[in-house]
Amino acid sequence: MLNLKTELKKRLNNAAKVAVLGVGSELRCDDVAGILIAKNLEKEIKNKENSKIKVFIGYTAPENLTSEIIKYNPTHIIIIDSADAGQKAGSIMLINYEEIGGMSFSTHKLPLKMLVDYLLQSLKSEIVMIGIQPKTLKFGECISKEVKKAVEQVTETILKII
Repeated sequence: MLNLKTELKKRLNNAAKVAVLGVGSELRCDDVAGILIAKNLEKEIKNKENSKIKVFIGYTAPENLTSEIIKYNPTHIIIIDSADAGQKAGSIMLINYEEIGGMSFSTHKLPLKMLVDYLLQSLKSEIVMIGIQPKTLKFGECISKEVKKAVEQVTETILKII
């Protein structure tokens, strides 16, 4: 099992400015995970001075935020989204760039790999991708208890590390 805290600490070592990009759809049950984590982080850092995190909420078109992310010029980018890798619902995965093409990222207008390629060409940032295995992507405003628990765990872990 993935030790999220240990792995994120390694990947975010020397992070000076971190962009967190939450991706997904609020209309498709567990696809909301990335958005919820981003919103949770945004609330937590809102009144903190000198925060190393800036949150971006990309919904189903995260490519619309590339110019803002590039302007922020982060040392690290964390992209959080639902990812169907055939795991148990609520499983948290750190996804390597090379694995993006083999996973199903549900509701994006452009493939996530294109977004990451563009950011890698435009910035000298390290990109960390966190995927959460959805239980269901049916239309409706619901979230499974497994994914809700994963959202809380990822939020807490990021806040502890940064």
